Amino acid sequence: MGLGIKALNYSANEAFAEAEAAATSSEVAMALTPAVIEGEGDFAGITGAVPGLIPIPSRGKSKDELKKGATTAAAGSIVIALVFNVLLFIVAPLLLTNALFIAAGWASAPTVAVSTQNAGATNTVAGAETASTERAWYQRAWVKARSYLHPVRPSVGFNLVDGMIRMAFFLIMIFSFSLLKDIRRVFEYHGAEHKTVFTWEAGLPLTVENARPQPRQHPRCGTSFLMVVMLVSIVLFSIIKFDSLLYNMLVRIVLIPVVAGLSYEIIRVSAKKEGGFFFKLITLPGVWLQNITTQEPDDQQLEVAIEALKESLKLEPKTTEAAASPLA
Repeated sequence: MGLGIKALNYSANEAFAEAEAAATSSEVAMALTPAVIEGEGDFAGITGAVPGLIPIPSRGKSKDELKKGATTAAAGSIVIALVFNVLLFIVAPLLLTNALFIAAGWASAPTVAVSTQNAGATNTVAGAETASTERAWYQRAWVKARSYLHPVRPSVGFNLVDGMIRMAFFLIMIFSFSLLKDIRRVFEYHGAEHKTVFTWEAGLPLTVENARPQPRQHPRCGTSFLMVVMLVSIVLFSIIKFDSLLYNMLVRIVLIPVVAGLSYEIIRVSAKKEGGFFFKLITLPGVWLQNITTQEPDDQQLEVAIEALKESLKLEPKTTEAAASPLA
């Protein structure tokens, strides 16, 4: 998984730099200098007998500067994506699950105490209910909404529903993205990366002919990792829980590194026996999901993936296994 991420990052950086260079080549920075044209007067001809300015192309940005700009843009995208994912996969599922448990009667809703004064005395419950019905619609709606935000202490069942809602959001998002033409092309490069890694792991020369017949679903893909994250979070959040909705929300955000670390260790340890039942079981949902997140690449995309893997392998520590794998 780590090697695949490095290869994809290399491809992305090269692509960003080339795209930026192509865009700036048609928008060369221009320096303005006085135009002196021989003819009638000192500034005749195209300047209309008025001192004019003509554009002179100046030096464009270097490739290193373009790569630096691409890295900054990528970092900004990561920050935005992190905030978006926290809201979509942590905050929204927790609030929806909390409201669902109260609406279904699986947890007790709070009793809204309403009291009014009449001649210096407190009204009875019946009087309070009458006063409640006389409120404006938006006040009644606010009171109703607050009742659904009453904190429910998470249990295994609560976290299971929370995880299912989170999974549903994830599947809907992935499937929706796959309908976009540009994202589908990204998924094709994803498939090319998997085929190339399979070729390298088999000890075959890194060529298009060897990579083409390889499967595009890889059990150690980040997609499988995300599925394990879902399962680990259900168990962990069933153990660490509070009676406060805010605390439950914060602990889910704070424990993101812990969940990711535990999930990675589970994948790493189980990968030592890839033929084992446990590894196949925990990676099977991710392999199924890769039917969406990977698509069949063409030969040009395989060439890009091979070149990216070769450059990424140069950054890897030299081992006997790596040295024995031909790069072609």
